[in-house]
Amino acid sequence: MRLNIPFNDNWKFTDKYRDDICTDAFDEKDMETVRIPHTLAVTDLHYFDESVYQKVCGYRKTFKADPAWKGSKIILHFEGVAHVAQVFINGESVCSHGSGYTAFDADITDHIKYEGDNVLSLKVSGTEEDNVPPFGHVVDYMTYTGIYRPVSLEIRPENYIKDIFVRGLIPKGYTYDESSLSGSKTVAEVKADITLDHEDKNLLVKLSLKRFTDEKLAADEKVPEKLRCAFDACCDNVSSDSYFKETELGTAQMDGKTKGIKHRTLPVSLWDVLHPAMYVLEIQLLNGTDVIDEKEVRFGFRKTYFRRDGFYLNGRKFRIRGLNRHQSYPYAGYAMPKSMQIMDADILRNELSLNAVRTSHYPQSHDFISRCDELGLLVFMEFPGWQHIGDNKWKDQALVNLEEMITQYRNHASLMLWGVRINESSDDDEFYVRTNDLAHSLDDSRQTGGVRAKDHSHLLEDVYTYNDFSHNGSNPGCAPRKKITNDDGHAYLITEYNGHMFPCKSFDTEDRRSEHAIRHARVIDRVASYDDIAGSFGWCMFDYNTHKDFGSGDRICYHGVMDMFRNPKLAAAVYESQRDEHPVLEISSSMDIGEHDECIRGDVWMITNADSVRFYKNDIFIHEYKKEDSPFGNIAHGPLLIDDYIGDQIRDTEKESYSKSQCDDIKYLMNRAARFGMGGIGVKGMLKAGKLLTIKHMSFEDATRLYNKYIGDWGGKSTEFKFEAIKDGKVVKTVVKSPSVSLKLDIRVDHTELVEDETYDVAAVRIRAVDQNGNVAPFANEPVSFSVSGPAEIYGPSLVSLQGGMGGCYIRTTGESGKAQLKIKTAFDEKEIDFDVSALGKAE
Repeated sequence: MRLNIPFNDNWKFTDKYRDDICTDAFDEKDMETVRIPHTLAVTDLHYFDESVYQKVCGYRKTFKADPAWKGSKIILHFEGVAHVAQVFINGESVCSHGSGYTAFDADITDHIKYEGDNVLSLKVSGTEEDNVPPFGHVVDYMTYTGIYRPVSLEIRPENYIKDIFVRGLIPKGYTYDESSLSGSKTVAEVKADITLDHEDKNLLVKLSLKRFTDEKLAADEKVPEKLRCAFDACCDNVSSDSYFKETELGTAQMDGKTKGIKHRTLPVSLWDVLHPAMYVLEIQLLNGTDVIDEKEVRFGFRKTYFRRDGFYLNGRKFRIRGLNRHQSYPYAGYAMPKSMQIMDADILRNELSLNAVRTSHYPQSHDFISRCDELGLLVFMEFPGWQHIGDNKWKDQALVNLEEMITQYRNHASLMLWGVRINESSDDDEFYVRTNDLAHSLDDSRQTGGVRAKDHSHLLEDVYTYNDFSHNGSNPGCAPRKKITNDDGHAYLITEYNGHMFPCKSFDTEDRRSEHAIRHARVIDRVASYDDIAGSFGWCMFDYNTHKDFGSGDRICYHGVMDMFRNPKLAAAVYESQRDEHPVLEISSSMDIGEHDECIRGDVWMITNADSVRFYKNDIFIHEYKKEDSPFGNIAHGPLLIDDYIGDQIRDTEKESYSKSQCDDIKYLMNRAARFGMGGIGVKGMLKAGKLLTIKHMSFEDATRLYNKYIGDWGGKSTEFKFEAIKDGKVVKTVVKSPSVSLKLDIRVDHTELVEDETYDVAAVRIRAVDQNGNVAPFANEPVSFSVSGPAEIYGPSLVSLQGGMGGCYIRTTGESGKAQLKIKTAFDEKEIDFDVSALGKAE
């Protein structure tokens, strides 16, 4: 039977590689002791030179072999080493690997010593000069260096299950059934391809199916509540006596590779974005009645398909709404453990209300994709690359990368599309015929796409995937597909928009932050107006560090709807408001007119998923804006524009001696002036003004008095604006905007029960400075200090400055159990966060 041993502690590291690092005699005294996941350099947030990680570095680890391993295969499994790795055991080179984004195995069976120490060492190159994707030209993201995903030592039987490809298939002729989304059953089949390490026709394979539920985790009290409850959405309507406990599917003779083991009468729940039902296929390899090896594969029963008129899941057409995600984090680069991968998926699904994500521009952690499986978050995954296509050797490596990506990730239920074209590259038909053919040969259940930035490029894939950056703020949110491609027989999917067209910092002016949000609304609304666009992925989820050639000069691309710490910018609310799970109400303005040129407010938006929003000024009701008032009528909940700051105040005030029609004219003029200035009242406004001047004999002093009283409020009582989100006739959320009189810290921690298992654990602490009404103070850039006591440490600096009133830090476990406390201090507030730290028994 196989044994997996976590191999992530007690590594030695140097950023100055020497050829003798693999020898027994190498002196480790100048090497640093590190834990995996590891990054070559913990970087600054801004202005760091990317050369700090563009090096050739070395790792060493010493271990003893258990005599019980004799007769077994001894495999080192690396989930991710960036970017070119050569593995040595006891001075002998055993393998090399040319991709930083896919896993690989190193078979050390023939080199292991059972007497004395074994020395494992790695040469890791991250210079960006190796002839492997994505390198060869500039790259618009940092690529970091190190063993940044977990490592395990796997003891496998002499002949073991090498690969399993499982498909939960819906039979032909299935028609969409609404009830299948709520946990009721439909008939489906399992198809499994199983490959052994080497052919042996005397062996049998036995398959059993069971429902994946939270019981699997809840039975272990050491697992934190956050993870125990991770699968609630998959467990509805599962009775304790159902077949889900385990169903034997049958036994078959191995003939090197067994294909098509099927069971056609399974009543199962379908995996869907609304109900991501998951199952586990257990595979046992038998020699007679003896179990030689066994593995489990988690998967779902579903059918995804792109057609000319859009995307279909289980026969149901719906619009893809997603964002692009990089796998990087402040300070740590790529080196973050499972908890942080889970957090990003949770943010995408639960905070941003998305149904899809594109893993730009490389395969990402299985922990992230597995969480997408559990949440019902569809994934478009592409092989590594960015614009550049290299020579034949480079292309051959790209095909290896593609094969590794597909074979390693194809059992994930959430994966809907393979990206088989180097992102934004030029046409290369010979190369892309090879990538498409390889993808279809490895996975007969999914289609291919290839992201391009040039219109009318050659289509060799199943889906025309295109980065549409046509929106400039004054034109439609996207181009119609007929302007991009002459092909009318394949699906069309927008894979990037906005991004570099309108970068936005969390500390930008209010007008820019508001326009950034509305540009996202314009695009998704325009996409939704076309029946022949399958959906879109915005650029991008969060700001990210980038090379000197890109970004704002400080090594950051400010393209995200969140900042680097995953704090939401205003644009995040546009996506969050598209679902109804929780009330959303965000106002695009602080309502401080001095923030705007000439004190002209411009457009102020209410971003909400409510039926309506009631607007008050100093507790005087002004206007109720209804959902149907939004100019964005193609999406579920479009932003609402405030165009009335007066209501019926002039008409209802006894001291004003104007007729109803005159009050309406005055109201129109003042609201136009408040939004656009006197030069923006338009022809209609000029006619109304002329009528008031000639008929009512209104003077300039009269107009100034009315404006100051009902719009400007200069020198008078402080103005308080109140907004009430109304859902089903009830107030579900209230936002108040008034002059700030105090600040406090608003802290959000993703989890406080830190558990060390295969690797160390990390908690993300998101920080906002908010006023007395809970509104972020976007120009609060005060310093924040962090200190930790107990078995934890700060991952990054202990003193930072807020940016846009927001920031964050990361807390990392140190290998011990106990109570830890984080103290956060600013000039205006202090907070203490308590953590329970559990270090489970280590195998190393």
